[in-house]
Amino acid sequence: MARAWDNNMSAYKTRSREIPFDDTWDVIVAGGGPAGCAAAAASAREGARTLLIESSGMLGGSATCALVPAWSPFSDKERIIYGGLAERVFNEGKKGTPHVKDSDMDWVPINAEHLKRVYDDLVTEFGVIVQFQTLLCEVETDDDGTVCAVVTASKAGMQAWRAKVFVDCTGDADLTAWAGGECQKGDEHGEKLMPATHCFVLSNVDDFAYLYGPNLHNANPNSPIYDIAASEKYPDIPDTHCCQNFIGPGTVGFNAGHVWDVDNTDPQSVSRGLMKGRKIAAQFRDALAEYCPRAFANAFLVSTGSQIGVRETRRIVGDYMLTMGDYLDRRKFDDEICRNSYFIDVHWAKDAMVRRTDQNDKWEATTFRYAKGESHGIPYRCLTPKSLKNVIVAGRSISCEQIVQSSVRIMPACLATGEAAGLAAALAAKASGHNVHAVDVAAIRDKLRGYGAYLP
Repeated sequence: MARAWDNNMSAYKTRSREIPFDDTWDVIVAGGGPAGCAAAAASAREGARTLLIESSGMLGGSATCALVPAWSPFSDKERIIYGGLAERVFNEGKKGTPHVKDSDMDWVPINAEHLKRVYDDLVTEFGVIVQFQTLLCEVETDDDGTVCAVVTASKAGMQAWRAKVFVDCTGDADLTAWAGGECQKGDEHGEKLMPATHCFVLSNVDDFAYLYGPNLHNANPNSPIYDIAASEKYPDIPDTHCCQNFIGPGTVGFNAGHVWDVDNTDPQSVSRGLMKGRKIAAQFRDALAEYCPRAFANAFLVSTGSQIGVRETRRIVGDYMLTMGDYLDRRKFDDEICRNSYFIDVHWAKDAMVRRTDQNDKWEATTFRYAKGESHGIPYRCLTPKSLKNVIVAGRSISCEQIVQSSVRIMPACLATGEAAGLAAALAAKASGHNVHAVDVAAIRDKLRGYGAYLP
């Protein structure tokens, strides 16, 4: 099925030609972020011949390509609730940050270079075949909603691939959308996507002055970020968003500032966003050197993410849509495949950006944070696109309302939904018809529990 063209573009018909075709796969996973890595590992662990296609040169997505400097909380303030492969990746990742205590479960810093190898080892241990620098560019379906093949582009040229089951972990539901699956994006008008952030790393930071100096986070009403954001000297710093983590000796990772009007399904907007993000990062370095000289006077901007940190684009319309009511009710589901306890983390529109402490207090009032031990379930039905038979989705584009997406999009939840999706894909690949809607969910849940998932 061909993709819809932009209304402003004319059509060009390509010359008909044959391309290489590989139809030997049980499961193909598109996208090598946390969801894709967990999905591929879980599929191969069940004995399915599994291919993982990734557009960049590394696995890990937001934590490695985009340099997000910390894990969102893995616990419900009592215990780790993102178990199984998620917990394994988390614990292996901690080995790259020896200054972190073994007991730490929430907002743990990420050593991106170390984590790349953690993901490499995870997928290769189970026999996944990985193809880097390979871009998904077309999806072919039949009249019954079965994906017959995907087409990729790489330095080897165009190639077609067939599997019994496909797992869409692109983050943008590309495979699902191009196959004709129904998707939503943004609000009810298809607008107002949450802003992106271009994460960056500063080195040559004075460790003691940073760790024992002023708290830079905007939750601190005395943070220097409020003066920085108000200064006309740094016009590219748009607001007071300033999360940061000590990731290694003399090295601090920043998830700071916002870039609006970025739609990851629109390459031109992403290109503009990356350019803007690099300017924001450079001004942050200079501003911190001025306002926090003891820590940052000699700081060096060593890296910005090779990808911009995108919070949302498409969400599939699945067999069930997770709602805000489900979140507030801490709902349990008979077919839930993981639990989630992250708060409602909506990053506001440009005209509502936080520049004063009272605005931050107003934002905090909208987060609906759970009490200790509380969580909600994510049902398997949120992973299965309604109109497609052999496609499962994991990661930030599962079926949910936009406001709930702000909670379930985090990396721990992506790892958990990814493991469930990969396991289900392997079971569907073994079954007649390869229908992901017909998989025995009780069997999925039993297997997940056996692998250490938290399913109370």
